[in-house]
Amino acid sequence: MALMPKRVKFRKSQRGKIRPRATRGNTVSYGDFGIQVLEAGWVTARQIEAGRIAATHFLQRQGKVYIRIFPHKSITSKPLETRMGKGKGEPEAWVACVRAGTMLYEIGGVEENVARQALARISAKMPYRCRFVKRRHEM
Repeated sequence: MALMPKRVKFRKSQRGKIRPRATRGNTVSYGDFGIQVLEAGWVTARQIEAGRIAATHFLQRQGKVYIRIFPHKSITSKPLETRMGKGKGEPEAWVACVRAGTMLYEIGGVEENVARQALARISAKMPYRCRFVKRRHEM
């Protein structure tokens, strides 16, 4: 089941711009290890779900996977071979806007080498370069 909002105020959104660096959501907060994106862009709901499946399948019910992004933005597209005009297309996909430095996923309750392998599988599914990050200090 793809991630998408339960309800939105407006079905169609404008493209907007993605600012360069993340100032929030850029540290490991929930787990012990995380994966941080190094480029700005859109991550679709299908890519987020593919990463979640890859991690949970590798971990085999040990540890916990935290997803730190959610696709709030709708992306529209017009049908192929349609003439110009006639308004904006229908919503086709949902995406999360990520800035450089945003934490995508976190893993807790496993050793570092296992977390490293699981997060490497997630980064293979992501459309942007990612890096492995540890929690800075214990709370």
